Amino acid sequence: MEAPRPLCGRGRGPRQREGEGAPVPTRSTLPLTPALSPDAGAREKVKMTPMFRVWLPSTLRAKLLLLSLVVVAVPIITAGYVLEMKGRNALNEEKQVKLFGLTRILDSSLAGDFDGLLAGYPGDPDDRAAKIAYLNARLKPITDAIAAANPGVGVGYYSKALNAIVTYGPSRDYADKVGLSIPPEHPGWRVLTSGEPMVESGPQVRGHIMNAMWPIRRHGEVVGYIWANELSDAIERQAGAMDHAILGIILGGVLLGGILVHIMSARISRDVSCIKNGLATLSFDIRKRIAPLPGEFGEIVAAINAMAKALADARTLNENIVNSVADGIIAVDNQGLVTSINTAAQQMMNAPSERSVGQPYQSLFRPGAKFTSVLLDTLRTGEKYIGVDLAHPLPTKTLHVSASSSVLRDGGGATIGAVVVIKDLSEKFHLQTQIMRADRLAALGELMAGIAHEIRNPLTSIRGFMQHLQTSDDIEEWRQYAPLVVRQVDSLNRIITELLEFSRHRPPRIGSVELGAVIREVTMLAGNKCSTDITLELSPEVPPIEADGEALKQVVLNLVLNAIQATPEGGRITIRTGILSSDAVMISVRDDGVGIAPDDLEKVFDPFFSTKPTGTGLGLAMVRRIVDAHAGHIDISSTLGLGTEIVLRLPLVHKVSGDEA
Repeated sequence: MEAPRPLCGRGRGPRQREGEGAPVPTRSTLPLTPALSPDAGAREKVKMTPMFRVWLPSTLRAKLLLLSLVVVAVPIITAGYVLEMKGRNALNEEKQVKLFGLTRILDSSLAGDFDGLLAGYPGDPDDRAAKIAYLNARLKPITDAIAAANPGVGVGYYSKALNAIVTYGPSRDYADKVGLSIPPEHPGWRVLTSGEPMVESGPQVRGHIMNAMWPIRRHGEVVGYIWANELSDAIERQAGAMDHAILGIILGGVLLGGILVHIMSARISRDVSCIKNGLATLSFDIRKRIAPLPGEFGEIVAAINAMAKALADARTLNENIVNSVADGIIAVDNQGLVTSINTAAQQMMNAPSERSVGQPYQSLFRPGAKFTSVLLDTLRTGEKYIGVDLAHPLPTKTLHVSASSSVLRDGGGATIGAVVVIKDLSEKFHLQTQIMRADRLAALGELMAGIAHEIRNPLTSIRGFMQHLQTSDDIEEWRQYAPLVVRQVDSLNRIITELLEFSRHRPPRIGSVELGAVIREVTMLAGNKCSTDITLELSPEVPPIEADGEALKQVVLNLVLNAIQATPEGGRITIRTGILSSDAVMISVRDDGVGIAPDDLEKVFDPFFSTKPTGTGLGLAMVRRIVDAHAGHIDISSTLGLGTEIVLRLPLVHKVSGDEA
C-alpha cells in the first residue's frame, strides 16, 4: 500500500524546491497564509532580501526573543496612559490651586463680614431681598474684577445667614443667580457645616463645573463661603490637546512595533499554518502525516506524527476488538443519532453501518412500534442499566435481547452520548418457551392423572355395588347398598364441583375490604362446627385494602378448615393480622396440629395433592390462585408434631395480575 504523503512543509533545506510542499486540500475553514499560496505573484510579495533572511533566526526560541524585543506596543501604550493620567492630574491640581487662590483673594477682599457690610444698610431689617441687593451692590465690583481677570472663571459669595447667593461674577452672565438658595444636596452645605475647603466636580448652579469652595470664618464661626469655578468643558479642551499629543506618540510607536512584529511573524505563521492545516486533515484521516519542518517546529511535527501513528494503531486495535465481539454494541450522540455500530449489532438488527450511522436510533426499529429502550432512557436520565431483558420490534422480526447501557463521556467528563451492549437471547427465549410448554403439558398430565385417580375410586365402588345388585333380588340388599352408591355419586359430584370452581375464571370484584370483619365472619361459621380453640389477634392498625372480599373469605375459610382438620381435639388455632410495610399487610394462620413433612411442603399447593385420606387437594390450590390474582405472596412453614403456619402477604392497593389481563 502506498505510504501516506506529507500534508505540508518546506523540507529541511534552506530553499523549497519547485513543485514540492503544495498545500493539500482539506476541510479546514482556516485560509492558507500568502507564504503558502502556490501563486508565484504572491510568493514575490513576501520575498525577503538575502541579508534579511540570514539575519532572521531559525529556532522558535530565538524568534520569540526577537519578537519580544520589537513588540513595544504594550510598554508604549502603558507609558502613554500613565503620562496622560499624570498630565490630567497635574492639570486638575493646577486648576484647583488657581481656583483656591481666587477664593482666598476674595476672602481677603471681604474686609469684615456680611454683618459689617450691612452696618450702613438704611432699609427694613426684615427685608431679605433688600439686604441681598445691598450686599450685591457692595461686592459685585470685586467679583466682576476677579472674573474679568480670569476669563471662563465664575466667582461669588454665599451668605449663610441670608441663605442666598450674594453676588456671582461676571454679573453680566450670572446676575440672575443672585438671591438663589443652594439646594440641600449642594456640596456648599458641607463646607458651611464642616468649615473645611473642598473641591467638587459635577452639575451645580452654573452647570457642569469644577467648583472650589472656601469657608468664610469670622470670630470662630462660618458665616458663608466663597467659590471659584470653571466650566468642565474648558478643562476638557485643555486636557484633550494634551491627549492628542500623547496619542500621536503612542500611535507612532505602535505602528513601528506592528510593522516589525508583522515582518517577524510572517515566517512563523507559515510554519504554524502548516501544522494547523495538517491537524485539521488528521481529524478526518489519521493516516495522513505532516511534512518535516526545521527547528523546534520540526520537533513538534515529529511528535504529532508519532502520536497520530500511535492513535491510528490503537483505533485499529479497538475497532478489531469491537467488531470481533459477539455482542452488539451501538453508540449514539446527545441527539440520539447513531455514531457507531459494530458488526454483531449490524447482523442482529439487520442494519448495515452505511444505512444506520448518522440516523436516529429509533429508525432501526419497526415504524410505529412501541418498545422500551434502555439506551434512550440512559441518554435522557443518565441512569445505568445492566442485563435488562427486552423485546426489540425490528422491521422483519422481534429480537429478544439482554441490554446494558451507560453514558459516554469525553476526557473532560462532559456527556457526549450513550452506548448499549445487546446480547441476542432469541435462542434462549425459544428454549424457555419450549420448556414452559413442556412444563404446562407435564402439569396438565399430572392434573389429568389426579382427576382420573379421584374419579376412578368412586366409579370402581359404584361398579362393584351395581354388579352385585344385578344378581340380587333382595330388597334389603338394594336398600343397604343404595346409600353407598349415593355417597359415591355425591363424592364424584363434590370432586367435579371443586374442579369446576378451581378452573372457572372469574375476574375479582375489587372493593374496600376490612380484613378483621372477613376473618371474624369466617371463624364464626367454622368455629361452630369444631371443638378447636380459635384465637384472633387482629391488629387495629391494619387499614382496609383493595381486594375481592368474597374471594378472601374463601381463602381464609380454606386455611381455617385445613387447620381444624390437622389439629386434634382441644388444639389451638391462632389467626393474626399486621402491617408489613407502607404498602402491604399480612394474615397469619397458625395451628399446633400434626404438621407437614418437609418433602410435602412444596406440593401442598398443587391440585389433587392432599395428605388427608378424604381430601381432593384443590383447597390450597384455590388459595394460591386467589392470592396470585391479588398480586400477593404465600409463605408456609411447618414442623412435624408441632404445627403449621401459613402467612399471606397482600398489597394495600390492588394490582392487575396475569389472571385479569
